[in-house]
Parts: sequence; C-alpha cells; structure tokens
Amino acid sequence: VQLQASGGGLVQAGGSLRLSCAASGSIYVINSMGWYRQAPGKQRELVARITRGGATDYADSVKGRFTISRDNAKNTVYLQMNSLKPEDTAVYYCNADRPISGPVWGQGTLVTVSS
Repeated sequence: VQLQASGGGLVQAGGSLRLSCAASGSIYVINSMGWYRQAPGKQRELVARITRGGATDYADSVKGRFTISRDNAKNTVYLQMNSLKPEDTAVYYCNADRPISGPVWGQGTLVTVSS
C-alpha cells in the first residue's frame, strides 16, 4: 500500500483547507484510514479517521470544524478543515490501518495557520 498526500499550505485563521490522501496498491487489506498531525515539540496525534464502513472518529479539538470523508471509487480520503486556528499548525500525515501488516504512513504535508 502506498499513500500520496496533498493539500497542505498556508492559510489565515478562520480559513479552510482540504487535504487529500490517495491510496494505491493492495488497498483491500486496509481497514481504516485517517489523518494524524504533529506540531513542533509535540507527539503525533490522531485528528480523524474513517473505517471501511464509513464510521468516523475525531479528536475533540477538531470536532465541528473538520470533516473526514472518502471516495471509494478514487481510493481517496479527504480531510476538510474549516475555521482553522493557529494551533492547528502541524505536519499532517495520512495513515492506513492494516490489521495484519500494520500501519502505513504517507509523506507529511505542512499546514500553517497564521493569526
């Protein structure tokens, strides 16, 4: 499984960005996909994830502002981020969970929110 993430950038507080993560390879082994982020000096944390069946889970800090979705035809997961705050600034990583083989990580994409 390979993951290709895109969509990061610089945005002012209150603005929006959409991240995309396209999966390729043996995608049938993927159970869920999600987005994690890591800010400078902090541990990587879960932002949102979506299961094969469409169930979603969000970090409390992004509930009501971020929405994760998937396009199965394109094997792509999206993270729509609205009402961005400076504390959302981080490198965002796409993740695919494989129950047997373990997680796969995409390259990070930097999101910078200016105040």
